Amino acid sequence: MSKHETITATEARFPLAKLILSPMNPRQDVPEQDIKDLAGTLWAKGMIQSLAGYTEDLDGAEIVAGGTRLRALQYLAETKPDFAKVRPELANPLVMLAPDRETAADWAKMENVVRKNLPPALEIRTFGEMRAEGKDVSAIATNFGVTEKHVYRRLALADLPEPVLDALAAQEINLSMAACFTICDDEAHALAVLDRVRGENWSDHQLKKQLKPASVKATDRRVKFVGDDAYTEAGGKMGGDLFAEEKLYDSPEILDGCFQVALEDAAREIAQAEGWKWVEPITEHYLCHYTMELGKYERIYSEGGDLTEEQSERYDELAELAEGEVLDEEGQAELADLQKIIDGEYTEAQKAHAGLFVYVNHQGELERSGEMIRPEDKKDAVAAGVIKASAGSTAAAAPKSPISQALRDDLNRVAQGAQQHAILRDPDLMIDLLAYQLSHEMRWSNPFGLSQSYVPNWPSTEAAGYELDERLTTNPARDMYDAKDLGASFRAFRKKGAEHIRGELTRFLAAQYQGGDAKLAAMIAKETKPSIREVWTPTAENFFSRVGGPYMNQIWRDLLDLAEDHPTATSFAKLKKGEKAEKLESLFASAETRKAHNVTDEQAAKIDAWLPEGME
Repeated sequence: MSKHETITATEARFPLAKLILSPMNPRQDVPEQDIKDLAGTLWAKGMIQSLAGYTEDLDGAEIVAGGTRLRALQYLAETKPDFAKVRPELANPLVMLAPDRETAADWAKMENVVRKNLPPALEIRTFGEMRAEGKDVSAIATNFGVTEKHVYRRLALADLPEPVLDALAAQEINLSMAACFTICDDEAHALAVLDRVRGENWSDHQLKKQLKPASVKATDRRVKFVGDDAYTEAGGKMGGDLFAEEKLYDSPEILDGCFQVALEDAAREIAQAEGWKWVEPITEHYLCHYTMELGKYERIYSEGGDLTEEQSERYDELAELAEGEVLDEEGQAELADLQKIIDGEYTEAQKAHAGLFVYVNHQGELERSGEMIRPEDKKDAVAAGVIKASAGSTAAAAPKSPISQALRDDLNRVAQGAQQHAILRDPDLMIDLLAYQLSHEMRWSNPFGLSQSYVPNWPSTEAAGYELDERLTTNPARDMYDAKDLGASFRAFRKKGAEHIRGELTRFLAAQYQGGDAKLAAMIAKETKPSIREVWTPTAENFFSRVGGPYMNQIWRDLLDLAEDHPTATSFAKLKKGEKAEKLESLFASAETRKAHNVTDEQAAKIDAWLPEGME
């Protein structure tokens, strides 16, 4: 047959059972949803385009073009009762038969390659015109052999301003960029943005930010916390991005207002339900210790209880179920009751003087800080016996701390070292805690600072009066930069035995310990019982010479229970600053000095336990 020869084809109807997909058909794999969408169209509107096939020596026909239609008809036959009786024309579809196998192969190629889709801009406008003529989505999908979902997306673009479609037709923007314009309901603004992006390769994210700079996504923590109902009831407008299949919240000022109200309501409910003096809402997603000056607050803790052996076993059992997310509501309630025993309860006196902050995290969940006493409430809390007075606290204490920020940083390092020193005594706890961290994503609340290059508080004892367990301060990590054979080095390391390996892991974990969040740090502190004075004693060099004379006067009087006009107090006050620092150091370190001042056992205990303001 020459290429100019007329091809004569015949038509015939076949029962579906006698039609098979030809190996020549290029579209062997079709998404199931496309088949279901087309089946719905065929059932509603019928089949306006016949199948094409080949029937030589076959009891039926091989379909070389129209494979998706064939599978849609087969799907209808499987899912529609009395399919053949209700729709006989679909149960016995018309097939155009090729005169020979070569022609059938050509038809298969033409169906998949030669037929070209309309350019996007033309297709969008054509679909829009058909909709204006009254044709529904299924009819449009049938006419063009596409899915209804495809039609819906094109019709969303048909409503765009004409200049946007003109820019798409002129290839000044691509189809993805055109889709971004559907989120903007301000035509003047959309056209202004269009002028800026013509001929430029903007990402969808950049373009959407220009079209709706203030819109908020459903993933925003404020949206999750407030909820759609409260937002829309307050008058908030909600848009959407059909192509990204996401909701957009177009009234950020209303969202902020709803968020503030919801957060204040949550704070008020906690204060009323639990009886705290204050509960302050924070709009940020975390508490900033520096800007909020939380170092000036006094942290308080409930007096925890101890579980019986039976309760401990039950607690472990329930906690394991909770970790695997298979604990039912009854079990959760039982676990919560046991946790209350461990955590203990705050007294009414504590609640009358203390409070907490609440905030919403990135996941849209309400979080709460640890319980604490505000600086302005400390005096009354001391009088009520809720907290102990520090050596630098007086009724007329100046608002400014007598301790400089540089000294405070050093003292914080000492306190951190004391906790590391204490946790070193419990290797099992550290290894459990490491496993917990590695199996849970806690971001900035990680108990251990295990990044590759950062150590949060590598212990040192350079300052006088500060001495940690030598495992924390000797034999630092060996520098292997010039090592020629790490394999040999590792084999030698393993030969030292499990005890050595566990010891190395223990001391380096202790040096990396940084606490985690407030509740986890408190729990670890309760188990390990760190003592700052176990590792640090104030000396002239590390503390007293770095604070002012009036503060040292107050410390001297408080430790020796002296009135301000007592001769021992007045003579101390007349000393030079360096002399005061040396005398205080002697009071802490010298038995002779204590004997000379007739220090009682009670006063000695006070001296041995004394800590600077903020370290108690």
